[in-house]
Amino acid sequence: MTNKYSTAQQHYEFISSQHGGYWRHDFIDHNYLYNLYFPPEDFFTHLTRHIHQLVLSYPVAQKDLAGLMGDLIAQPPERIVVGNGAAELIKIIAGMGRKLIVPVPSFNEYANAALTGNVVEFALESPSFQLDVDKFAAEAIRCKAGLAVVVTPNNPTSLLVPKAELIRLLNKLADHDCMLIVDESFIDFAENRDQETLEKEIDKYPNLAIFKSMSKAYGICGIRIGYMLTANPDFAAKVRQGLHIWNINGFAEEFLRLAPQYCQQFIDSCNKVKADRDHFYKQLQTVQGMTVYQPDANYIFCRLPDQAASGPEVTEKLFVKHNIYIKHCQDKTMPESDRYIRIASRTQAENRRLVEALRDVIGLERE
Repeated sequence: MTNKYSTAQQHYEFISSQHGGYWRHDFIDHNYLYNLYFPPEDFFTHLTRHIHQLVLSYPVAQKDLAGLMGDLIAQPPERIVVGNGAAELIKIIAGMGRKLIVPVPSFNEYANAALTGNVVEFALESPSFQLDVDKFAAEAIRCKAGLAVVVTPNNPTSLLVPKAELIRLLNKLADHDCMLIVDESFIDFAENRDQETLEKEIDKYPNLAIFKSMSKAYGICGIRIGYMLTANPDFAAKVRQGLHIWNINGFAEEFLRLAPQYCQQFIDSCNKVKADRDHFYKQLQTVQGMTVYQPDANYIFCRLPDQAASGPEVTEKLFVKHNIYIKHCQDKTMPESDRYIRIASRTQAENRRLVEALRDVIGLERE
C-alpha cells in the first residue's frame, strides 16, 4: 500500500472511486478483465527499441488503421472502423439519436453513453440471466429502437448468447430499421470461439455491426484499441464521421502492425486463460452456499449465500483484510444486485488465494 493512505480502509475508498491506474497500487486485481498472458515479451522489446519514433511521430489515420486491422482479422478494410477502445465507438453510436435497447444487467457504458430518454433497458430474468431473443426482438420493435445491443459473452454474467439465437434476432429485426450491435469483446475466451463468432457471417446481414474491445483478449488496456465490423457501408460511414483524424496513438498502430505475427501465441494465451478459468470455476463451486455461474469469458459471476454479507461488504472486506479487489454488482440493473459479485480469473495461484480469502470473508459475522 502506498504511503498516501494511513489505513487499508482509506486505500479501498480511493481505489473504489477510480477507473484505472491500478498498477500504481499494490493489490491483486480480480476486477479488471484482461488476458494476463499476452502480448509476448517480444512486443515490449520492440516498443522499447522504437520508443523515440513512436513518441515523436504522428500515427497513421483511419484508412491505414482499417487496413492493418483487416490484416489481423481477415476482413476488408472498408468494413472496419478502428476506435480508441470500443468506448469511443460506443459513444459515437449512442450519440446518433437513435433509441437504444440493451439487456440488463450488462456493460453499463452503452446505456451511460446514450442520450437522456433514449435507452430502453430489457431485464434479463433471474436466476438464469439468459436472453430470450423472441421477447427482446418484440420489445425492440414495440419501442421502435434503432439500435439493439447484445454483449456476448455478457458482462457481468459471463454467459454466451448462442450464434443461432443471434441470427434469429437479426432476422426478426431486419425489416424494422434496427441495427443489431453484437459486442464480442470476450468471445476469444468462449469454448467454441470460431463457431460462435458472427464475424464470418457479417456480409449476410446489413443490420449487423460487431464491436470488439481489444483490451480484454489481447491484454492491451493501456494502448486503447477497439473496432467495429459491419457490411453496412452507410452505418460505417456515419461512425467514421464521429472520429478524430488521429484517434489512435503510435503505440496502438505499432501493435496492429505486429499482431499478425503473434497469432499462434495469442491463441495459446487464450487457451491458458480458459484453462485457469475452468479450474477457478471448480474451486469457487466449493464455497458453501454460493451460486457460481458457468463462465464463457475470463471472469465468473456469482451469487453470494443468503446468510453472507452483501456484495459491497464482501468486496470491501476482501480488500481491507486480504488486499484483493473484485467487482460487486450493486451498480447493475438487476434484482437483488447487492447479492452478486464478478471475479476476474488470474493465475491459478492467485485464484486459489482468492477462494481462500472469499471463504474467510463470507464466514465473518455481520458487524
